[in-house]
Amino acid sequence: MQRHSKGMSGRRAAGFNLIELMIVVAIIGILASIALPSYNEHVRKSRRAGAAACAATMAQGMERYYTTALTYVGAPSADELDDRCDPDVLRFYSMATADVDAKTYTITATPIGKQSGDSCGTLSLDQAGTKSPATPGCW
Repeated sequence: MQRHSKGMSGRRAAGFNLIELMIVVAIIGILASIALPSYNEHVRKSRRAGAAACAATMAQGMERYYTTALTYVGAPSADELDDRCDPDVLRFYSMATADVDAKTYTITATPIGKQSGDSCGTLSLDQAGTKSPATPGCW
């Protein structure tokens, strides 16, 4: 009678070895290095769109005041108008009214916090509807 011994060479090892695991980790790292900057830019664009909408809402408030008073002087301040904005926008943008006189105003949205590195910088909107910066994609 002959006996067959089943040692390491006769048995298939189950699971992953270290090389396979390191390959998977490397692939995940490559995918993350490509996806993360794209995701961050998408989030910045979403926040910027929210700030643009907030500035437009504040401009509507200024125009409502003008239709009754025929001047922008005495119009609600940015602090009074920003309650119409999404609170998440106000965590990343500081809203302000500037250059307010009888016939003109400028509303600015200045990025703060995590949004401060935004490529468009400060967004502004005046009584004539002029948007700055005029760079495509900022508004």
